[in-house]
Amino acid sequence: EHADKKCRNLIRKLHRRNPDAIIAVTGCYAQLRPQEIAAIEGVDIVLGNNDKGDLYKRVLELSGKGCAQVYSCDADSLTSFFAAFSSGDRTRAFLKVQDGCDYKCAYCTIHYARGGSRNMPVADLVAEARRIAAAGQKEIVLTGVNTGDFGRTTGEKFIDLLRALDGVDGIERYRISSIEPNLLTDEIIAFCAASPKFQHHFHIPLQSGSDKILGLMRRRYTTARFAERIAAVRALMPDAFIGIDVIVGFPGETEEDFRTTYDFLAGLEPAFLHIFPFSERPGTPAVEMPGKVQASVATRRAAQLEALCAKLHAAFCARAVGSEDSVLFESTRRGGMMFGFTGNYRRVKAPYDKARVNTICRVRLGAMDESHDLMGEIRD
Repeated sequence: EHADKKCRNLIRKLHRRNPDAIIAVTGCYAQLRPQEIAAIEGVDIVLGNNDKGDLYKRVLELSGKGCAQVYSCDADSLTSFFAAFSSGDRTRAFLKVQDGCDYKCAYCTIHYARGGSRNMPVADLVAEARRIAAAGQKEIVLTGVNTGDFGRTTGEKFIDLLRALDGVDGIERYRISSIEPNLLTDEIIAFCAASPKFQHHFHIPLQSGSDKILGLMRRRYTTARFAERIAAVRALMPDAFIGIDVIVGFPGETEEDFRTTYDFLAGLEPAFLHIFPFSERPGTPAVEMPGKVQASVATRRAAQLEALCAKLHAAFCARAVGSEDSVLFESTRRGGMMFGFTGNYRRVKAPYDKARVNTICRVRLGAMDESHDLMGEIRD
């Protein structure tokens, strides 16, 4: 709901800045609430996720500002897949390998906003990766709504994609943006551990450390299964970066449930926590569930987990002080320093050197600052 509010505020800001500008809105919010967006002053075009490719055509068809035109916002139309990659920095690209989701978790609107799970063939995505390599970028982050579910459209498997991408010349690093614990197989873990290109960096959604709440959420695993998957990663990659998503304040979450979640996470000792207070989304089963948690309580619980996250992340980064690692430096320059990441996602800073941007350097890791950045001494 915060993203929806930000979108509405941005539309109004753009319209105030230039009342004559054509404003088109697309994405999940447009797919789910097209008429709500169409009613906002200044909006001319509302495009569903299946119609993004026709944006230019729709602008040309516009007869003038006035009543907003709404296109392709029927959920049943969500069947296409658009190959897309975007550049976050000169060094890194984000390659969408999968879209949609067949899971229907109790709190989530993704299935309704993005449709069922689908993907392009492995060969086409390899071609996209080669285009990224030709542009000079060294790292690709594989993105999707449910990346591990890759293959629904083509009958291929996610591991097939990983193996094919591993052979693309010019790309030196891959990261998997997020993968459901029930889809993080031993085969995938073993492949990432053995590959010099796939980084020891895993983003795995948990959502709750209480089995009772996981059941209410309609998640597809238990805490025991989740812990077993983390142990499987660490058995082959002891110093892997593990980031975990968690929701606080889900309907029915008692103080005991929250404490169970807190203790479970503290025991797992991940490198980072992505914490979200529960947000009601119209049309989802969670809206009708009893046991609503007050917003102030959810905020307090989130703050407790934020404090735990700071402690865990500091400990993870501090363990590397005095060691050597490989860092891919980015073009960001701040306070005379440049920044980059190790394979397991520790952030490193060093005096800015333009010649080192978009290169992988051996670096000795020194003192950690208050932001958990490590000072780097380039050794090659």
